[in-house]
Amino acid sequence: MRRGGSSLRRFRATVEYDGTEFAGFQAQPGVRTVQGELEAALARLSGGNRQPVDGAGRTDAGVHAAGQVIAFTYPGRLDAAGLSEALNGLLPPDVAVRGVRRAAAGFHPRYAARYRDYRYTIWNGPRSPLRERTALRVRRDLDIAAMARAATALEGRHDFSAVGGADPQPVRTVHRIRIRRGGRLVTIDVRADAFLRGMVRRIVAVLLAVGTGRLDPSAIPELLAARHPALDGAAAPARGLCLTRVVMGRPAAGRRNERNQDTTTGHEEA
Repeated sequence: MRRGGSSLRRFRATVEYDGTEFAGFQAQPGVRTVQGELEAALARLSGGNRQPVDGAGRTDAGVHAAGQVIAFTYPGRLDAAGLSEALNGLLPPDVAVRGVRRAAAGFHPRYAARYRDYRYTIWNGPRSPLRERTALRVRRDLDIAAMARAATALEGRHDFSAVGGADPQPVRTVHRIRIRRGGRLVTIDVRADAFLRGMVRRIVAVLLAVGTGRLDPSAIPELLAARHPALDGAAAPARGLCLTRVVMGRPAAGRRNERNQDTTTGHEEA
């Protein structure tokens, strides 16, 4: 393993995990979490001293990630390549890091994120235990065109109280929602600056109601305007959701505003 200097250094990395057996990303007492596993592995490389790991998003229990971004301070001598190798050697099979590299001293991925991409996967076919580990099976044929029309009404800057957990600042910007079918697989990709708790899974529940004919696409603007939980707060199951990408580069003013407004309920996750 390659070694560098021994002073405190800030690093960032991309994390992939299968969320099936986790109670979410954020560390919680008495349960298994992604952050907990990362901090435990990092502590073993830091003389037993626990080093906080900051994430770009606090994914819920059962939600997966292919592109979560983390940052941490490391007091040891390993360089980025050696640190990546060592962490992957200590992490369990359902978590892996890649792209470990140096970061600025004050870098925090949540506040630096320009936007986040989530994908919800639906298996619109016969029973498939392997596919259904990371996808929701829907038996009825889905009207993709109607779902796409409904998705258009959800794009833009809105108060998303109707499809998100209670939050004192419920306004978010959804940059785009794309719905695609490839054979029996249907994917719903959502990009936003940030999300309310449960927001993507509740959006998916609304789109599925449209796709199965239980809700008309024209009802979406009124649903948002009402600011009451749509479909009585129904949310699609966590197993179909994956944080696919976090793009950094948020303007400094936006980072300052979010730090000032941050609350325990204001972040995330979808």
